[in-house]
Amino acid sequence: MTDTSAPSGAGHRVALLAFPGIRAFDVSVITEVWGADRTARGVPAFELRRVAADPAPVPMRGGLALTPDRTLTWLDRAGLILVPGLDDHTTPAPAPVLAALRRTHARGTTIAALCGGALTLAQAGLLDDRRALTHWDLADLLRTRHPRVRVERNALFVEDGNIWTSAGTAAGIDLCLHLVRTAHGAETAATIARSMVTAPFRTGSQAQFIEHPVPRTDRDMDALADVRAYALRHLHEPLTVAALAERARMSPRSFARHFTATTGTTPLRWLLDQRVARAQKLLERTDLPMPEVARRAGFGSEITMRQHFAARLATSPRAYRASFAPAGAGLAPGARG
Repeated sequence: MTDTSAPSGAGHRVALLAFPGIRAFDVSVITEVWGADRTARGVPAFELRRVAADPAPVPMRGGLALTPDRTLTWLDRAGLILVPGLDDHTTPAPAPVLAALRRTHARGTTIAALCGGALTLAQAGLLDDRRALTHWDLADLLRTRHPRVRVERNALFVEDGNIWTSAGTAAGIDLCLHLVRTAHGAETAATIARSMVTAPFRTGSQAQFIEHPVPRTDRDMDALADVRAYALRHLHEPLTVAALAERARMSPRSFARHFTATTGTTPLRWLLDQRVARAQKLLERTDLPMPEVARRAGFGSEITMRQHFAARLATSPRAYRASFAPAGAGLAPGARG
C-alpha cells in the first residue's frame, strides 16, 4: 500500500550523503526526486535529509554550497542512503563518511551511488567482490584502483547485496526513479517522472552511448517512433518483430539494427519491458483477475506474465499487487485500467 500521509517509517526517510567535492547535478537529481512535495498528486511524503560529518556548508563546483541539516548519526534512521558522484573522481571521501557507510550497510540499509559515487563506495570496501558500474569513462579507473570490484559496462544501473550503482549522469535519474518504483510502485515513479518531464523507465544500457551509431536519416527515426507508438497502443495483441519491421518498411535485420541504435535495446526486449510496465499499471489501478491482466498486457498466459515479473522485478504479479494496489481503490474487474 502507498502511504501518502506524513513519513512514518524508514522507507520514507532518505539521506543525501554530502562531503566536499560532490557533484551539484547529482545533488539536484536526488533533491528533485525525493525533496519536492507531490502529495497532492498521490506521491508519498518523503523525508529527505542532507547528511554530513559536521554542519559546515559543503562546497561544490561553481561557487555552490550545500548546507547539511543532519549529521552522520541520522543515517541509522534512514531507509535509503544516496551517494552523489564527485567532480574530481580521485577525491578521497572523509574517513568518518566511509565508516558511516560501512556501519549502515552492515545494518542492512539500502545504499545507492550515482555515477562516480561508486568510487566512494569502493573506497569504503563495500563493492569488493560485488557487481557495480559507473560512467563508462570511469570504468577503467574503478577497475584499476579497486581490482576486487566486478565492474559492469553494459547497464544503466545494477544491484548487488542491497547496494545500487548507476552509469553516468542521466542514468542517475533512471536509478532514482527505479528505487522509487521498487519501494512505492510504478505509478508513483511515473508521477514523479512526469513532473520532471523525463521517461519513467528507460530500457537499454550505456553501451548505446558508446558503440551504437545513430540512425542515418530522420526517416528512420520517425518510422521507429511511429512503430513504438503503434506497439504501445496494441500491446494486448500478438506482436512480432517481423510485423513491426514490416510496419516500419524495413527488413527485420535492418529494423533490429536501427531499433537497437535508437533505444539501446532489442525490439523483443523493449516489447517485453513495455508489457511488464503495462501489467504493473493494471495491477496498481484495477482488481482485474490475473488472466485478464495478462491478456491486456499482451502476455499469452498468467504463467508467462509471472515468469517475466520474476525475471525483471524479482517478485510475482500477486505480490506486486499486494504491495502497491491502494486499499479499497480497486475497480470492477471489467473496468479499464
